[in-house]
Amino acid sequence: MIETGRPETLGPSPDKDGTNFAVYSSIAERVELCLFDEAGVQVARHDLPDCCDGVWHGYLPGCSEGQLYGYRVHGPHNPERGLRCNANKLLVDPYARRLQGDFFWTDAVFDTNDEDSAGSVPLSVVTGNGAPAEHQKPSVPWDETIFYECNVRGYTMRHPAVDEVDRGKFSGLGNSSVIEYIKALGVTSVELMPVYAFIDEHHLAKMGLRNFWGYNSISFFAPMPRYANAAADIELRDMIRCIHDAGLEVILDVAYNHTGEAGHDGPTVGFRGIDNLTYYRTLPHDPGAYINDTGCGNTLNVEHPRVRQMVIDSLAYFSESIGVDGFRFDLATVLGRRHHGFSKGHPLLLDISNDARLANVKLIAEPWDPGPGGYQLGNFPPRWAEWNDIYRDGVRQFWRGDAGKSGVLARRLHGSADIFEASGRGPVASVNLITAHDGFTLRDSVSYVHRHNEANGEDNRDGHSHNYSCNYGVEGNSDNEEITRRRRRHSLNLLATLLMSQGTPMILAGDEFGNSQQGNNNAYAQDNETGWLDWSNLDAEPLFAELTRELVWLRRETPLLRLPQYVHGELELTEGTVRIDWINQYGDTKQEAEWAHSRAFTKVITCSRPDGSESAVAILVNAHDHAADMRLSRSERVRDWRIAFCSAREEPEISDARKVTLPAQSIALLVSG
Repeated sequence: MIETGRPETLGPSPDKDGTNFAVYSSIAERVELCLFDEAGVQVARHDLPDCCDGVWHGYLPGCSEGQLYGYRVHGPHNPERGLRCNANKLLVDPYARRLQGDFFWTDAVFDTNDEDSAGSVPLSVVTGNGAPAEHQKPSVPWDETIFYECNVRGYTMRHPAVDEVDRGKFSGLGNSSVIEYIKALGVTSVELMPVYAFIDEHHLAKMGLRNFWGYNSISFFAPMPRYANAAADIELRDMIRCIHDAGLEVILDVAYNHTGEAGHDGPTVGFRGIDNLTYYRTLPHDPGAYINDTGCGNTLNVEHPRVRQMVIDSLAYFSESIGVDGFRFDLATVLGRRHHGFSKGHPLLLDISNDARLANVKLIAEPWDPGPGGYQLGNFPPRWAEWNDIYRDGVRQFWRGDAGKSGVLARRLHGSADIFEASGRGPVASVNLITAHDGFTLRDSVSYVHRHNEANGEDNRDGHSHNYSCNYGVEGNSDNEEITRRRRRHSLNLLATLLMSQGTPMILAGDEFGNSQQGNNNAYAQDNETGWLDWSNLDAEPLFAELTRELVWLRRETPLLRLPQYVHGELELTEGTVRIDWINQYGDTKQEAEWAHSRAFTKVITCSRPDGSESAVAILVNAHDHAADMRLSRSERVRDWRIAFCSAREEPEISDARKVTLPAQSIALLVSG
């Protein structure tokens, strides 16, 4: 017989004698707890006996860890009024920390009929609340951080060191050879695309495609069963422990902006059937219509305190119990949306920033969403860093040869102070990227002018139409040696700019060895050879991979490339007095009018220490189609400069007259002291 239990802790809470269940629904008239055997057959039903402030709860003696279950919520069903309870639909527990089984697109998953959906939706699994992760977190300082974005499945499906059984799994990414490779590359933080349980969109299933990226969550606590051989939560924790043992951080990409239940005609998997108007934003005068600020059919209602609690509890669980070091928030503007628009003082943003359980995690916003006023780059609160797409576009435009972009490049090299400094944050708030999962890979950005997304089944209308890319006269692959040479140098220019810029760099996995998606710039549905990394390119492009490693380690070993504060002219820092000079080709201070037409300049960063010692770096940029003679300074004393890196195969020439001859279309780093 089920007992009253406790309402305080949502989800399943097992002990030695049984399990407490608690689920929030302000609209329910009755909530059934349904138990299933390993064959997926329902074997028992129990009404949760009590409700306290909308939390339905009960304690079931003899129910132990591993028990499969789901909920059926009895209540009003009137979709036009936003009321979506239908007891024929088996529902995932929002706080379940493990799911078992797959989601199937059958008529039963829609709440407009009375078919039983059991067998078409995953089952929740009773697990413990999650003990604190036992492994030590690396705690990489922000100014030393280099993100490496990858997809668990895409990164491991063709990796030669990963056994077949582990390909596409957490265990594959935890493979020692995989981790050794990432560690040797020099990055500090592995940023994983979504690993929360998700489903494939209906239109993809109809075309025989699958969701590859994972931005279609049905749970914010349970990891994706597809990524595990058995218990996904345990295997994720084990993978993170292995990555931590190598001194690397793990950042999770999380999508708390919408769910896989989509729009009005989407499936009922959990939230919709439990309490639709609590979990989702609807139009004020039309509660049957979802607000779609995400472009995915629905928008999570983070104005509701119970939804905010769920988000915070989810983050705390993955940080404390699974061991995650930080979170990148997809369409993060949604997290700050109020009825009048975005507010960086939104309770959820403040809760995330101030919750003691999240005090030491990294917070990164994707600072936009498709809704009105959704572009909010630079407007997130302290503690938050932000993906900087203006950085991506400006750097791509400059090296593509667009006119008048030298000043733009200088601002991006400087850490985008024009965007972030006013908020009181430093350069690390700018997450600089040239490429990401969304858009062309690095190789494709220098090989394609047009997107080639036909395989997505949307008549090539999806994905970005403005990529600021080029192809050097041939769309796609080319055997022409001169085109290959120019593309390689262009790619190195982009990577070198990224790793010489103030701010926090992010590298897309595979860019270091020329991975291509054949011009598909929106591979969200390509869980196949297009989306998976082609590791054979590592053997085909060994020099490029080595140069990428050289750049990454050069950044790590050069503190002047990652200053903790913005410096305009001269500033006293802990390290000493830091000075930045912008110099034209003739060794003079760069004048405002020059930025509009000049395509060659030098940035010199100098640190004078109290003990009289000094160090300096010089970043030389030449986007002309010819070599450029560049003086480092007319007035400065002669330094013992050495060439640390140049994107051109031919080395720059340094003369005694402090003049450097920099090859065409190249960027170089000189160091002194």
